[in-house]
Amino acid sequence: MFFAFFAAVFLMVFAVLYVWDRRRISNGIFLTIGLFFLLLSILYVVLTVSDRVDLVRVIVTGVAIILFLLIPFFFFGLIFGLIMNGRTMMKKEGKRLANLLPMFAGLGLLALFIWGIAQGSVISIPQLAVLYAAIITILTYFTFFFVTFLISCFVYQYNFPRYNQDFIIVLGSGLIGDKVPPLLASRLDKAISFYKKQLEKKGKQATMIVSGGQGEDELTSEANAMRLYLLEKGIPEDYIMMEDKSVNTLQNMRFSKAKMDAILPKYNSIFTTNNFHLFRAGLYAKKAGLKSQGIGSKTAFYYMPSALMREFIAVVMMHKKLNLMIAGLILLMFLVLFLISFL
Repeated sequence: MFFAFFAAVFLMVFAVLYVWDRRRISNGIFLTIGLFFLLLSILYVVLTVSDRVDLVRVIVTGVAIILFLLIPFFFFGLIFGLIMNGRTMMKKEGKRLANLLPMFAGLGLLALFIWGIAQGSVISIPQLAVLYAAIITILTYFTFFFVTFLISCFVYQYNFPRYNQDFIIVLGSGLIGDKVPPLLASRLDKAISFYKKQLEKKGKQATMIVSGGQGEDELTSEANAMRLYLLEKGIPEDYIMMEDKSVNTLQNMRFSKAKMDAILPKYNSIFTTNNFHLFRAGLYAKKAGLKSQGIGSKTAFYYMPSALMREFIAVVMMHKKLNLMIAGLILLMFLVLFLISFL
């Protein structure tokens, strides 16, 4: 069967790549396409092979019609949810640009909907119609990219490193003055939990590398604040190492790697961060030449939409040349089609 063949191929490629290296955005792409063809295969079997073909077709058709009729509710529900989430983020996290991303996304979708309605009833400018079609196509591309990113993030969560680690890197995430905020505390608590489980199961103590420099509005470095937090939780000072020069995740990985390389020629290491940040941190670990895999701590539900959008934008920027080229090709294609229409 055509659909089943393609499903098997894409899922097999995903399985091979995942075993080879979990830290690949392409894993999510192959898994998404494989699942899509798998769904088509199941639908084909249900509609053609079932003993009660007519009854099944009626049921499937009915479900499809219901889902189609629910699309407007899903669409406007998504817009409303994004705007309300942005409002919640402003109340709980402040009026920073990053916290307003869900609201901007919701308002952007609403603006595109209004533009689309006006395009067919009020506006009759061909150039704007072409521009609208190009924007929708680019948005469709990035929506697919976002779905594959979410799937990659979800799959990467299921990472269970062995209890034989020499180092545990804890990535910084900002302080409130000189205090460790809840978001960063969850990362530290995850590291402490793994440290204690390894000590209990294997009798081996891992060295904690707390990684993070000092921001302009911070009274001390993130590394020092994290060190004090670990000391309060009973981690021996001899098993805490500070990396207090980094200002981003890539530097977290590179500078921590340099410290580990200076101590041991061969070692096992993991890193801890929040679950929304886990996959991108893994990409940076790979870029820094670290074999480390990550374990993620839980994050408040209201914080996830904004956090995932930020992570997605950061991943897009990691491949900005490719994404700009694809967006440019889409615009060029619609421009050519527009010019051809006048011939």
